[in-house]
Amino acid sequence: MGVAGTPTGDDSGTGDSQDEKQGENPADLVEQPAKVIRIGSMIKQLLEEVRNAPLDDAGRRRLAEIHKRSIGELKEGLSPELVEELDRIALPFSEDAPSDAELRIAQAQLVGWLEGLFHGIQTAIVAQQMAAQAQLQAMRRGLPVGHADLPQQSAGDGPPSPTGQYL
Repeated sequence: MGVAGTPTGDDSGTGDSQDEKQGENPADLVEQPAKVIRIGSMIKQLLEEVRNAPLDDAGRRRLAEIHKRSIGELKEGLSPELVEELDRIALPFSEDAPSDAELRIAQAQLVGWLEGLFHGIQTAIVAQQMAAQAQLQAMRRGLPVGHADLPQQSAGDGPPSPTGQYL
């Protein structure tokens, strides 16, 4: 199952396309995060409603239309790569009113995809934060290391060495 930033069209499983996208910010794949979150919450609530109450033909048709429109709205907030992925997994309903089971499966699939998307973005953000923190720590270690050689000099070689930690 794909998540944010997975390569499209690379079925080899080698991840070569993923390496090419390393510099891309996964959060940028969601162009309108607030909209995607709102629609995702609505879809999750609809799934709960479908689970709790059986629907008649008109209700199932209406829910199928809401599902279709929700996907259309989601696409407006996603990058082209994620739109392609969503198109591959969200198959349209037939012209007839879908059954309760078809609706539950379609809604659950969409909710699962959205949750995977959100988890992928959260993971990428945490990884970016960890990389930034590691870089900051490396910079902090770099400053004292430059000054660490000074105490080893003889007293007449230069200015006295500072003591203590600067950062």
